[in-house]
Amino acid sequence: MPSTQPSRVIPANEYRRERWRNGFGWTREIHAERPEPAAEWTWRLSIAEIEQDAPFSAFPGVDRELLLLRGNGLRLRFDDGDAHLLEPPHGRLRFAGERALVGELVDGPTHDFNLMWRRDAIVAELLHRPLVGPMVFFAGPGTTWALHLLAGEARFDAASSLPPLRAGDTALLAEPQRTRHLLDGGGELLVIRLEPSGGARD
Repeated sequence: MPSTQPSRVIPANEYRRERWRNGFGWTREIHAERPEPAAEWTWRLSIAEIEQDAPFSAFPGVDRELLLLRGNGLRLRFDDGDAHLLEPPHGRLRFAGERALVGELVDGPTHDFNLMWRRDAIVAELLHRPLVGPMVFFAGPGTTWALHLLAGEARFDAASSLPPLRAGDTALLAEPQRTRHLLDGGGELLVIRLEPSGGARD
C-alpha cells in the first residue's frame, strides 16, 4: 500500500526544511512515505529552494519529476549533453535520479516541486489541473492521492472529515478501504496518484 498513514492535510507551515543531500541547496520536505519508521522512503514530496547554480544530488533507483513553482526559470543541464528549460509558469520534467545534472538559474532563485519515487516499488503520475468546481478522488488499498494546492482555496466534503486546503497546503488521501473524497473550490492543483508497481489497482 503506497501510504501507511491515514488521510490528512499537511499545512505549508509544517513542512520540514533541510539541506540537500549534497549540501548545495535547501528543501522543504512535505512528506516521505516509509513502510516502517527506520526504513528508506518509497516516495517523497518536497519543495526545492534553489538560490544558485548547483549540481543535483544523485538518487540511484529513483525516478523523479520536477515542476517550477516560483521564479523565472531553471535549466537542467545533464552530463550526457541533454538540457531542458523549466519555464514559468509551471514547466516540468520527469527524469531518472541517477542522471548527473546541474541546475542553472535563468534569472534569480526558484522554488520547485519535487516528486520522487522508487521505481521498483511505486508507479507515480503527476497532473496539473485547474480547480473550478468539485473533483472526486477514490483512495483505498493500492491507491494514494497527494493533492498540492498551487493557488486558491479548496474544501473537502463533510464525509472526509478533513480541514480546508489553502494555497501551499498538501492533502494525502490514503484509506484501508475504497473511500470517496470530494474536493470543491477554485484555483490550481497538483494531483499525484501513487500505486505499488505490479500491485493492486483500483
